[in-house]
Amino acid sequence: MTMNNSIDPSVAALLPVAKKQGIATVWDRYKAMQPQCGFGQLGVCCRICWKGPCRIDPFGDGPQRGICGADADTIVARNVIRMIAGGAAAHSEHGRHVALALLGVAEGKLPDYTIRDEAKLRSIATKLGLETAGKDIPSMAKAVALATLWDFQNQDHDKPCSWIESTLTGKRLEKLAGLQVLPHNIDAVVTQIMARTNVGCDADPVNLVLGGIKGALADFNGMCLATEISDVLFGTPQPAVTAANLGVLKEDAVNIALHGHNPLLSEVVCDVALQMEEEARRAGAKSGINIVGVCCTGNEVMVRRGIPLATNYLSQELALVTGAVDAMVVDVQCIMPSISEIGACFHTEIITTMDDSKISGTTHVSFHEATAADNARQIVTLAIAAFRRRNPQRVTIPDFKQTAVVGFGAEAIMGAMGALNADDPLKPLLDNIVNGNIRGIALFAGCNSTRITQDSSFVTIARKLARNNVLLLATGCGAGSFAKHGMMTQEATLEYAGESLKSVLTAIGTAAGLGGPLPLVLHMGSCVDNSRAVAVAVAVANRLGVDLDSLPLVASAPEAMSEKAVAIGTWSVALGIPTHLGTMPQISGSPLVAELLTETAKQLLGGYFIVELDPERAADKLLTTIDERRKSLGI
Repeated sequence: MTMNNSIDPSVAALLPVAKKQGIATVWDRYKAMQPQCGFGQLGVCCRICWKGPCRIDPFGDGPQRGICGADADTIVARNVIRMIAGGAAAHSEHGRHVALALLGVAEGKLPDYTIRDEAKLRSIATKLGLETAGKDIPSMAKAVALATLWDFQNQDHDKPCSWIESTLTGKRLEKLAGLQVLPHNIDAVVTQIMARTNVGCDADPVNLVLGGIKGALADFNGMCLATEISDVLFGTPQPAVTAANLGVLKEDAVNIALHGHNPLLSEVVCDVALQMEEEARRAGAKSGINIVGVCCTGNEVMVRRGIPLATNYLSQELALVTGAVDAMVVDVQCIMPSISEIGACFHTEIITTMDDSKISGTTHVSFHEATAADNARQIVTLAIAAFRRRNPQRVTIPDFKQTAVVGFGAEAIMGAMGALNADDPLKPLLDNIVNGNIRGIALFAGCNSTRITQDSSFVTIARKLARNNVLLLATGCGAGSFAKHGMMTQEATLEYAGESLKSVLTAIGTAAGLGGPLPLVLHMGSCVDNSRAVAVAVAVANRLGVDLDSLPLVASAPEAMSEKAVAIGTWSVALGIPTHLGTMPQISGSPLVAELLTETAKQLLGGYFIVELDPERAADKLLTTIDERRKSLGI
């Protein structure tokens, strides 16, 4: 199998360095795994019990049922919804963590945190139907926290989770209720998926997939509350100019890379690092402390603080190969265990922080919100000590970085459009969608995968959609791809946007005081922040008096890889959004499950999966889908 590893020039510069030093990277391990298990790629292997593992012969010559009698349809359905449960658990545990922190702040138990966006807190309280009149900020915060935590506790199966009920269109809620897929309790729904896929339980693939959709909607609920409460605690993103790619590392600074997903840790490290600048200079770091981001923690601090993004998921190891990272601080999710081994090849401190997410061979600083500042000082102290051990002869920082204009949450987008129409900020967007200046909207999300040349599909699809006047939004490692390749700049808008899209972005950006157009791709935050795009879509749908499945809106995950991506993609489909996958999902061993998630989903939900591995053809299919939606709307 031959394939370029990445289109990122930093990757091309550092892989030979790694090879020379005998350091194996993710691409080396991928090559060593070839050929990969064909049964696993089709999803037709089952290891839920110890009678197996079992596998179904996809060609019909061998076994067609597992030892218990489960056929390919049942095995594939069970496997895929267990992935959804894993994704929902990851996002929603993040959300629970943030909600508990809000409760701690409200009760005065977490002195290292404050409420930075009181207006957003009031807005959330109103959305959740809570009384706000006469309430002070702490009591309102406590009410929001308790109402949010109820979504993990409610035992009334007929009462949907508060956040999903307050977020979607009425028509969408009615459709989902009719299919009995509205979640009532995040924890319960995840548990139900694990229970129904156990030995001797649900063996109806249709019923299993519906259970998976319910789990995916629980994931959406958890993402909504995680994003919105994080804004309350740490500030709602606003446009900021920063940079991306490994060139953001500095030879004369203590480089601390924040990696993972949880802003409760990274935000405090950023605060404490500012206080310890002089200590770093005394250690010989002329430029003090340089905080950079990796993966979605990087996106969180990028959109809120303008912290530069070093890289996204697949090339996280190469940040260490530069020899310039003094500490990589990790919390949860998308962290390769290999960073421990690679960090040990250099002076780098790999610091784990969550007691339920440790890696052998690393330094562990047990992070707790009640001692957040002390924990952060310990982390920064370790980084400064590591800087003293750094070997300047082993530093190789690629001279590649791109400007990135970031921080476009729903509020920032509405604020920018408000510069054109303060009385009705949504009108410029609606008018330009209706008149065709904006042909449609595409949300890019998802991971990186070794099965795809890193970043290439993101860039190829986005450029083609932009040429055809599609407004581009991005989150997570997809956003990281665009940031690294200069597609979050005004210059990219001028170079790649179609004429009508360019005129719209220029009008909005100029009116908003940017001195030119909005960037070509609007960075909305981390992968948990996909709910921001839904908030904009719901506002448009409500204004037009239609459901989400009528909008010229599509989603794309060109390098989908993780359980979280499976959950996100499934709730996107459940909300009525056609969703492209650029990697082959592990469902093709069951034509029935594949049909359920494409054709049947389209009939029942309006959203459906579009599987297309070729990025050029994927862009064409997304454009066709957008045009079909426009035709149905009569625009």
